Amino acid sequence: MWTFSSQRHLLRTVFSLATVYNVAFGTPIDQHLNCESHQYPGPINPNFETGNLNGWTVVSGDAFGNASVTNLVSYWGGPFNQVGHYFLWGIEQSDDAAIGQIKSSSFKASSYMSFLVGGGYDPVNLYVGLVRDSDGRMLLNQTATNDEALIRIIWDTNAWAGETVHILVYDNSTATSWGHINLDDVRTGCSALGDDGLHFNVLGLANQPAVGSMPTCEIYAADPLRQQFHYTPYQGWINDPAGLIQWNGRHHLFSQFNPAEPLWGPMHWSHADSADAVHWTPLPVALYPPYPNNPADTSGRYTGSAVLDKDNKGALRLIFTDATDIAFHPDAVPEVVSTAASLDGIQFPLDPHNPVISSAPADSPSGFRDPKVFWDAMDDSWKLVVGSGDNVTGKVQLYNTTDFLSWNYMGVLTEGDGTTGTMWECPNFFPIGDKWVLFYGGDNLGWYEVGTYNGTKFVSEKLGLVDSGPDSYAMQWYKDDAGRNLAITWMGNWVTSKWPSRVNGWAGQQSITRELFIRADGGLGSRAIQEVETLASGSTITMNHKRISSAVTLGSMKTARLQMTVDLASTKASAFSIKMFSSKAESALVTYDIANKTLVLDTTDAGYGQAGTWDAMIDVSDDKQLSLDIFIDRSSLEIFADDGTVFTATIWPRYQESTDIIVAGHGGVVTFEEIKLTPMGSSWC
Repeated sequence: MWTFSSQRHLLRTVFSLATVYNVAFGTPIDQHLNCESHQYPGPINPNFETGNLNGWTVVSGDAFGNASVTNLVSYWGGPFNQVGHYFLWGIEQSDDAAIGQIKSSSFKASSYMSFLVGGGYDPVNLYVGLVRDSDGRMLLNQTATNDEALIRIIWDTNAWAGETVHILVYDNSTATSWGHINLDDVRTGCSALGDDGLHFNVLGLANQPAVGSMPTCEIYAADPLRQQFHYTPYQGWINDPAGLIQWNGRHHLFSQFNPAEPLWGPMHWSHADSADAVHWTPLPVALYPPYPNNPADTSGRYTGSAVLDKDNKGALRLIFTDATDIAFHPDAVPEVVSTAASLDGIQFPLDPHNPVISSAPADSPSGFRDPKVFWDAMDDSWKLVVGSGDNVTGKVQLYNTTDFLSWNYMGVLTEGDGTTGTMWECPNFFPIGDKWVLFYGGDNLGWYEVGTYNGTKFVSEKLGLVDSGPDSYAMQWYKDDAGRNLAITWMGNWVTSKWPSRVNGWAGQQSITRELFIRADGGLGSRAIQEVETLASGSTITMNHKRISSAVTLGSMKTARLQMTVDLASTKASAFSIKMFSSKAESALVTYDIANKTLVLDTTDAGYGQAGTWDAMIDVSDDKQLSLDIFIDRSSLEIFADDGTVFTATIWPRYQESTDIIVAGHGGVVTFEEIKLTPMGSSWC
């Protein structure tokens, strides 16, 4: 599924992460490695606290100079996260397109080295490197994440301990956006591995095991930020889930995929299947972009859906957007609908009739993409919805067919008033009970509408957010063989640049599979599917009829399910809170305000991820109980309330010790009917 292409030089020295991180037990790094065996001073002015380039030499170009050293503390996306006052900001001396190199003073390599890196992602043209003086060989290098914020990289330099080396900051990028690299706080020896009794999560491309060097279960476990029971690419980028279906008894998950780098690019479709929609098996790439030999050409296979084609030997048929980069193909139609069918669920040859919808309706200047097929029992026909917009409001276009190859335009199913975006992406339309549900993406948010449908028009009765958290978009629905309405959402969004896993070569993850239902208030609700119980791994910590006022630590786990029911009738506190991914340095905080019936997620002190607060009103049941079902998975968080509200967030902790789960009451005693904390296993084992 993956070749490193231009990144190969980053992985010349590849070793199992188990040598620098105890995967099974999460043992702090200095408890089983002797970082003191080779410990020497690092370069002069390793953190630029002189306020200039003292100790550093400009090798070439005009990208760097004394003006590159700054004491600014924040940018448009939040804090830089520098250590001390100053750091090297690669854009300050000149503009993004400027190129150049600087090097540190020479020093002896210790057993370990770490540093903070930020700026653009470009493994070939932007990186911090370690160079051996004796022969000028580049030993290790690391690019950044397309974010100004600094992230800690750790290198095992035992192989060169005692040899004289220097650091090279290399900028050969002429890009006018993200064409620079940032650096701060170079450390050597034991200090490289942590501070104040805490130990850094071991990040960096050089620490990633080579593809195929371990079984999938083990190679996925080796990365400290990688979720264990959520689908992620081993390397590369994913965003929208696509083609969700249960076919021949197996659940199939496709995703928008760029295998070449952990950035959006020429879209492929990655593919995995599962017997239970929980444990996944990776399969070969299903769809490839039309012009794979030119990585600058972003033409690709965009989001779509899957259906059982009974008239074609029961084939698994994919129906999707074929997108063409008109910068390279100016005479092409930018977005059309195409199809491919497979009899074995592995190979998906493109249909010779493509495109099956060759142009957008006249009222779709904002875009025309993401076809989703559904069965309409009103007239016993297959139909599809496609997202579009007219620069004023979003629209959903409606088509029908008898053979999946010839689609008839039926008109606009529904349109908005502009408040939910001028282009609606990834529409899904389906019945639940006597209501019809539409959800779509607009203005970087996932919206739902519940209402009525007469076969051609949808009338909305209730509007809301699919997810109350920051990291959810492009959710896709499907119905399984048991008749459940299931969905998976992309645990990401376009408004954030916070992809710390990009320094490990991958970005993007899908949610656990959810079951959809109509809430008591008429809105769309979500719950985790029952099959997630099979992920339980180890003994559950259970507390019944527990009264809590001060903070109580429930446990310390990297992957866990926390279930709790609060008896609000007998609770005297004004609020209760749950800290997760918690250590003395960081945590994600969830607080429920009892009087306001509001649940708040606060990530302002939670690692490398997107900082902010998000809230939602919770519809408390008549019996005055509130139940929460929370999934913690190394660097992601999903919170389900029993009324159907869900929060999805990525957290990205900095430290190995950030695993505590702490419950506290505020202003009185909280009565918990039950608390259950269950360690969770891997979807890949």
